[in-house]
Amino acid sequence: MRKPNLTGCWFGLDIVFRCCSQSPSPSPSFSLSLSRLAGLAFMFSSSILLQILACAIYGNWWPMLSALMYVVVPMPCMFFGGGSTQFLISRDGGGWIDAAKFLTGASTVGSLAIPIILRHAGMIETGAMLIEFTSFFIFICTVMCFHRASLDDDW
Repeated sequence: MRKPNLTGCWFGLDIVFRCCSQSPSPSPSFSLSLSRLAGLAFMFSSSILLQILACAIYGNWWPMLSALMYVVVPMPCMFFGGGSTQFLISRDGGGWIDAAKFLTGASTVGSLAIPIILRHAGMIETGAMLIEFTSFFIFICTVMCFHRASLDDDW
């Protein structure tokens, strides 16, 4: 077994990717799916970290209210879409599919609206609102990457 090259590591992810790509695996797509999973986990974790930092830096925990929306956003996919995100891009309609699309859109808009409303009411600082927007952007990128990865056949 080869030893991993430890130069150029970034948060230890490089070591994981190199070790997985050098070790024999049962299928050729194993290391690719592991790297995708690690990347998605890192993106989601950084989004949650920014949520917590927006609260801790300014000593105000009201911005954590928008983190509740992160729990609400995937619920329509789980309940009405069978756990898949493919129904969001389909043109197929129906009562439950349309309701799931509406609820997903409403919770996404709510995730953006909560920090704006809290800032307008003077309950949070502008910096906390901007950190919340950055966290939301990373979260949406994570969801889009997950959607793209779930559409791939070899995932």
